Amino acid sequence: MMGKTNPIDLARFNTGIKYIDYLSNINVNKNRFIQNYETAKEAVTENSIQFFTAAFQKGATRILLIGEDWCPDVYRGMPLIARISEVSGMELKIFPRDTNLDIIDKFLKNGKHRAIPVVVFYTNSLDYLCHWIERPETANKERMVIEEQINIEMAGKSEQIIREERRERINAQFPNWQCETVIELKKLLGLALNL
Repeated sequence: MMGKTNPIDLARFNTGIKYIDYLSNINVNKNRFIQNYETAKEAVTENSIQFFTAAFQKGATRILLIGEDWCPDVYRGMPLIARISEVSGMELKIFPRDTNLDIIDKFLKNGKHRAIPVVVFYTNSLDYLCHWIERPETANKERMVIEEQINIEMAGKSEQIIREERRERINAQFPNWQCETVIELKKLLGLALNL
C-alpha cells in the first residue's frame, strides 16, 4: 500500500485522459460503460452529491483513475467515478493501466496485484489523500456466493454456459455495488479530510 508520496507530478497528471475522451476511444464494452453511467446517476444520491461537493471544498479536487476498458470492475466503476467528478467539480484524469505500469505499481492490491480500477484522490497541488482499489468488499463476498450457487446449480453444464450465467448474475449486482462503492469512497475521504 502506498504512503502519502506521489508517483506523478502535475505535468504527468495533465496527460491523463478526460472521461468523455476515454469513452469516445473505447475499444470494447462501450455500451457497458454507457449503461453503468446511467445506474451511477442513481447511486450518487443527493446526500452523496453534498458529501463529495464538501470534499471538493475541503481540498479533494483531483481524481486519478487507472483502468482498462476490458475489465468488468472498470466498466462498472469508472462511470461512477465520472459521475462523482461531474457533481463535485473534482478533475478526473484516466490512465490506462497497461501503458502506465509505473503508476499502477504504486497502488498494488495487497502489495502484489495490478487490480483495477484504482481511484486516487488528491488535492489541487497533488498531495495524496486516499485511494480505493477494484471493488467494494460487499462485491467480493457476493461474488463468492454467486460462484458457489453456480457450481451447485450448473454442475455438468458447459464452461461457456457457466461463464455466461456467472457474468449475468454478477452484472445484475453492479448497481448495488456502485452504491457500496460510494459508501466506501465517502468513508475514505471522510477520514482523509475529517468530514
